Amino acid sequence: MADDGKSTKNVPGASAHHVPEAIHRRRWAILTVLLFSLLVVVLDNSILNVAMKTIAQPAPIGLGSSQSQLEWAINSYTLVFAGLLFTAGLLGDLLGRKKVLLFGMFVFGAGSALSAFAGSSGELIAWRGVMGLGGAFILPATLAIIMNVFERDEQPRAIGIWAGVVGLAIAVGPITGGLLLQHFWWGSVFLVNVPIVAAGLVAMFLIVPDSKDPRPGRLDPVGVVLSIAGLVLLVYGIIKGGQYGDFTRPEVWTTSVGGVVVLAAFVWYEARCDHPALDVGYFRKRQFSASVAAIGLVFFSLMGVTFFIVFYTQSVRGYSALQSGLLLLPLAVAQMVFAPRARLLVDRFGARAVCTGGMALVGLSFIGFLLLGRHTGLWVLEVLFFLMGTAMAHVMPPATVMIMSSLPREKAGSGSAVNNTFRQVGGALGVAILGSLMSTVYRDQVKGHLSVVPPARRGAAAESIEATLGAAQRMGARGQVLVKPADDAFLHAMHVTAVASGAVALLGAVIALVFLPAKPPAAPTTGGAEERELAGAES
Repeated sequence: MADDGKSTKNVPGASAHHVPEAIHRRRWAILTVLLFSLLVVVLDNSILNVAMKTIAQPAPIGLGSSQSQLEWAINSYTLVFAGLLFTAGLLGDLLGRKKVLLFGMFVFGAGSALSAFAGSSGELIAWRGVMGLGGAFILPATLAIIMNVFERDEQPRAIGIWAGVVGLAIAVGPITGGLLLQHFWWGSVFLVNVPIVAAGLVAMFLIVPDSKDPRPGRLDPVGVVLSIAGLVLLVYGIIKGGQYGDFTRPEVWTTSVGGVVVLAAFVWYEARCDHPALDVGYFRKRQFSASVAAIGLVFFSLMGVTFFIVFYTQSVRGYSALQSGLLLLPLAVAQMVFAPRARLLVDRFGARAVCTGGMALVGLSFIGFLLLGRHTGLWVLEVLFFLMGTAMAHVMPPATVMIMSSLPREKAGSGSAVNNTFRQVGGALGVAILGSLMSTVYRDQVKGHLSVVPPARRGAAAESIEATLGAAQRMGARGQVLVKPADDAFLHAMHVTAVASGAVALLGAVIALVFLPAKPPAAPTTGGAEERELAGAES
């Protein structure tokens, strides 16, 4: 066989004829175009992180958003995204992944434009939900198309590049956001998505092939409603508990418990439904379920940490949005360097060892935030970011490969949906739970120093460091006594939250060590060319 990159030697279940030659020849160009969609989704979230402090400021600079509103601006996107991923993946399998990808990009671009001109925190939360709708149709289709244009032996490399672009976007987002915020209003961090989406739509229409499952399942509207309702109730209760600093309030615990009950009903229904949105049968495979758990837990930790780190660099250390973005460069460089090469370590040591080591390093990196104080050398933060990026690069690619390779190729859309759903749900719960933990600890620490604040405003001033510093600024010279207590309270809350994040990541390391197989089983094969339809084979 000629050395054309299609060798299937020693690759279980692979076939040299799975991918049409015309598509195989342009597979790297297709991957490059698909990375546009990945870039725009991840770029948006990382840009929002660096813009949160600006959005929290009163109009006309920002929207005057509270910490709970900022959490909802993140989670309205995430909850819609996660709740619709199963259906979006199934629609891609049913209608064609290229079609739903183009639809998702268009909706995401429209939601970005509407978010840019939001006139209130409520509007921003709503339009972020529209962006989540678009994102739900983008990511499953992207990964499913990759699985259908690359042979099994090249999929780890392609997914490694896919994960590496996540690292690039993590750094490019805050830097881009910082540059935009220096020169334009806060809405520019959303408007920047529009030209990227437009260019991506044209390129995808011209070069990306279509593919679908010849025997897709049916839609499951009951499952979709149950999943969204359960997640919204659970996250609402958690965020409200952090906002009040009291998880015993009826509004808090009833909605949280209600969310758990609805999610339990969702799992029960899916297990008995003949056309489930979530095929719980996937989770009978250790390789699949342990990989999904690892990705969910690492994003739980990561999103919780990235939510508060911007307030450390900007509110406590006094850096600008652009400087805060530049501080993330080591994390992105590490991901870009190591993610495409993670497969080499997997080949040598096995996915279990690599994922376990990566999760353990993630946990230790988060615990390393205990070293950060008001005047700690920036090199400490940079080393921690580099370690975080290195660790993430050795968790996401092998875990994603194990998830996708445990399913037949024609089920790539639904498998990708499960992968991305647990990543997003993990991130949403991380923001909600760890954000509420930080808010509760901060409130307990700072409330004893708020006697100089008028009684009617003390509750709002205690919600976050930005709220306290805002109250201090309004009080003029008399309010300066609040600055140091606010910084100290935030640092203590950050340390507690970082330890909690690290503990969750270490739990993920234990799960990977115990449940991931040392060597992945043979990849499932399809039933032959007649069971798989790949459109767009022409050059």
